Amino acid sequence: MKRDALALEGSLDALDRGLLRRRRATVSTLSAAAEWPSVTVDGRRALDFCSNDYLALARHPDIAAAMAAAALRYGAGSGASHLVAGHGVEHARLEEELALFTGRGRALLFSTGYMANLAVLGALAGRGEQVLLDRLSHASLIDAALLCRARLQRFAHADAAAAERALARAAGTAALVATDGVFSMDGDLAPLAELARASRAHNCWLVVDDAHGLGVLGATGRGCLEHCGLDESAVPVLVGTLGKAFGTFGAFAAGPADVIELLLQKGRPYAYTTALPQPIAAATRQALVIAAREPWRRERVLYLARRFSQAAQQLGLPVMASATPIQPVLLGSTARVLRAQEELLQAGFWVVAIRPPTVAPGSSRLRVTLSAGHTEDQVDALVEVLGRIVARLPP
Repeated sequence: MKRDALALEGSLDALDRGLLRRRRATVSTLSAAAEWPSVTVDGRRALDFCSNDYLALARHPDIAAAMAAAALRYGAGSGASHLVAGHGVEHARLEEELALFTGRGRALLFSTGYMANLAVLGALAGRGEQVLLDRLSHASLIDAALLCRARLQRFAHADAAAAERALARAAGTAALVATDGVFSMDGDLAPLAELARASRAHNCWLVVDDAHGLGVLGATGRGCLEHCGLDESAVPVLVGTLGKAFGTFGAFAAGPADVIELLLQKGRPYAYTTALPQPIAAATRQALVIAAREPWRRERVLYLARRFSQAAQQLGLPVMASATPIQPVLLGSTARVLRAQEELLQAGFWVVAIRPPTVAPGSSRLRVTLSAGHTEDQVDALVEVLGRIVARLPP
């Protein structure tokens, strides 16, 4: 795009005409610990049903206290990259605990999940090699494949047979297969066991981004890999985020020690950015303790997800098949989903409309997310109001 004010204005006008311009809402609470899920959205009170805070840990007082104590001891910022002077004792302890939590040889912290995926694919796939991604993989995996200059091929969503055929056609040039564990806009799971078998048969890496599964799925909250009974030999590289179920911020990659050492040495997003502040690492360590000590959080959010799904289906709402806290309500057009979002907010519920390019044209949806912090009455009330709103939406 040329540096031209009219061209910029035209691009923004096109977004407005397509109902695709994104606008931020300012969300606040009066008291971090006591108020949520009641929030204020641009001055209007509502119940938050779009946060990824699945275990209701983001506002836990013990986690906030751990962060505050670490800030007083170590300062608010790390001051440098991990490889210069920014790697502190809290980082080291958290990496050890994440490796233990995931059952892997070693873990490496990143500032964001986006950066972790860029580093992993950049280190493990190179120019001219082939990278296979599920068609609904997160944008960070797509961008990582493009930036590492590999040949990107996408296979049909959650179709392990399609991935197997693509690997066979690649004739040994495929470097890796990558997928989300839980797909962030659909809430369904990847066929990980089948992808693991195919990847091993064709001697390529399998990378699983389990941002939305860790802390929630599996008998002890270890995520999709525990849920599917897969170990490090089946899935060599696991990427996880800390800002969802664990309520803090940042991400990590975990795997065999030599793979993680390669990421440390060759991962440009790791080497060339300031390290995560130590108070965040300290807060995350406390979150891991609470999540392990209080399994009721995981059990409750999954129960509420089932309750929402069953009640919505009974009302005939167009919910998608999901057994996770992500419960999409498929409304199709951008106009319908934006109207539903606004009517929900007027009724006291904050649920964000998801539109292209995040999802495919014609598949706009409300992305309802459940949390251990919600009550049964709040979930039931949301379903009731949703039913009334959707019933009167224009086609």
